[in-house]
Amino acid sequence: MKGKVYLVGAGPGDPELLTLKAFRLLRTAEAVLHDDLVAPEILRLIPSSAQLHNVGKRCGKKKILQGEINCLMVALAASGLRVVRLKGGDPLIFGRAGEEIEELRRNNIPFEIVPGVTSAMGAAAAAQIPLTHRRASSALVLITAHESSEKQVSRKRSPENDLSDWSKFVRSGATLAVYMPGHNYSDIARRLQSAGLATDTPCIIISRATTKYQRTHRTTVRDLPRAPQLAAPTLLLVGEVVRLADPVDVLEEFVFPTRSQETDRSIPARLLNPLLDHSSSLRAEEEPTA
Repeated sequence: MKGKVYLVGAGPGDPELLTLKAFRLLRTAEAVLHDDLVAPEILRLIPSSAQLHNVGKRCGKKKILQGEINCLMVALAASGLRVVRLKGGDPLIFGRAGEEIEELRRNNIPFEIVPGVTSAMGAAAAAQIPLTHRRASSALVLITAHESSEKQVSRKRSPENDLSDWSKFVRSGATLAVYMPGHNYSDIARRLQSAGLATDTPCIIISRATTKYQRTHRTTVRDLPRAPQLAAPTLLLVGEVVRLADPVDVLEEFVFPTRSQETDRSIPARLLNPLLDHSSSLRAEEEPTA
């Protein structure tokens, strides 16, 4: 009897930004395959009875290959388990969900996608930056500074199809949200300037967005190569909207407001009880009668 796989977005870090559906699925999961950067507070929501697999890949260091993740996910579901594939941010944005969906379809495994707050939205909200503004930017482009080995080979063979050419994005006047910028800011600054972006264009690096460890560094395209190496995960926002960031809150040492003991819970009690009751009723419905 086949189980089911849920491709779930864990959001940018703050456990209170989980959707209610994501929370319910984590509480009833029988196996969880999670990315390396999912917040510990979110992992603590998983029941101790569930199988827990860290299948993260970060900074080019792979603990497990994508093909192995696919095989493990399929095997667990084929054995009848309710499997949560937990990804940081939203699973459909730079989360390799497309590859996993293809594998699940090939093996006739039922699956469902549960969206999450993507990193660009979470980081911008935490830094109080509007990603669009009618006087500054009417578009938003999500791009990645990281290229797969296959894309790098393709770019060398066909320079006219250079995927690192960002000129079409710059010409649109859009806000650029650069995922996985790494620490080679000199290369990113070169690509932005080659695309035609003015050197005084503001940009901001946001590290560990929405968590208590969040740090930010505001700079310009000209000075981006001298930016500090903040802890992963980081996100780079580029565009005129960065000038609208709160001048007090956007500091290199980001300070969160003090929370009372009552509000310092990952999930409010008023939400927790109804969800747990709903989860229990679902399990009761699924259990076969004698």
